[in-house]
Amino acid sequence: MPATPATETPTFEAALAELQRIVSDLENGSVGLEESLARFERGVTLLKTCNATLEQAEQRIELLVGAKADGSPLTEPFDASATADADAPTAGRRRARKAKPESIPDPVPAVDESDSGFLF
Repeated sequence: MPATPATETPTFEAALAELQRIVSDLENGSVGLEESLARFERGVTLLKTCNATLEQAEQRIELLVGAKADGSPLTEPFDASATADADAPTAGRRRARKAKPESIPDPVPAVDESDSGFLF
């Protein structure tokens, strides 16, 4: 299948398929250095195209917030902006513990076998 010319904007699916072929070729080492560099550059362009397409799709998503009296859905635009405060701790995130200094174990006391307090 021929590569899509750089001047055309491929569909998301076509860009992703071409990107997968490029990655496979680069991983296999089946092409020379110059061709590898050219394919890498093309891959970066395709990756940007895929990311832009996904961002546009996210912006089109609407949230279902309820139903109108006639039963039709009530929606509002999806806000894809970050909602978490980067400085605030989040659930599930733990602080790193400080390493405890290695302690020297206490010497084992000598056992007096004549002591009746021992079972064995």
